[in-house]
Amino acid sequence: MADATIGSILLASTHPEQLRDWYTAAFSPKVDRTPGEPGYDVLDFDGFYIMLDRRDDVGDTNPEPGRVLLNFEVADARAAAGRLDDLGATWLSPLEDRDGSWFGTAVDPDGNYVQIIQLSAQARAEMS
Repeated sequence: MADATIGSILLASTHPEQLRDWYTAAFSPKVDRTPGEPGYDVLDFDGFYIMLDRRDDVGDTNPEPGRVLLNFEVADARAAAGRLDDLGATWLSPLEDRDGSWFGTAVDPDGNYVQIIQLSAQARAEMS
């Protein structure tokens, strides 16, 4: 058993409000705000948290977005891709069917890679 768990990730940004609005429109998480000022937004994805922090020591876009991909498991990949299209997302790898499972990688407003995944029942069974 591991000595630790991963429950959140912090995304530093020069425009955290833009990221909050984009992720909220794309995936409908619960949105909270930490107390105090300046504080930051916390997006709750059923117990996994993305914290959005304004930082002045980062650029406007991620220079190496392939280092970390945010993977979002979705119930309907085509609907999720449609929401990303409506937001004007750029696709690094368009949504595609891979043996019954759906995968696609889009780019968020800060240049981070966002992968949507809809695993088939067979793929889920093979993982358990």
